[in-house]
Amino acid sequence: MLSSVPVNIERLEGNELDREILRAAIIAEYDAINLYNQMAALTANEDLKKVLLDIAKEEKTHVGEFQALLLRTDPEHARELEHGKEEVEELIG
Repeated sequence: MLSSVPVNIERLEGNELDREILRAAIIAEYDAINLYNQMAALTANEDLKKVLLDIAKEEKTHVGEFQALLLRTDPEHARELEHGKEEVEELIG
């Protein structure tokens, strides 16, 4: 199942619009990763599986690119992401 953009971006402006565009792009990349991984799991064709998994890996790079931009434009997101890492370290080391 593919995700939909949860916010009406037509009503946003400036940095707020850019942040939502970046979040929507990240969602789209994760959808693509999931789709390619699912298709790879279904096929018996090893060549097709290899290509699908490689493309899924490339989509992860795209997530990183969009995430880097989002962290530049949304300091709160950056702080909370770091806070989440710290919480995981506290819980599981």
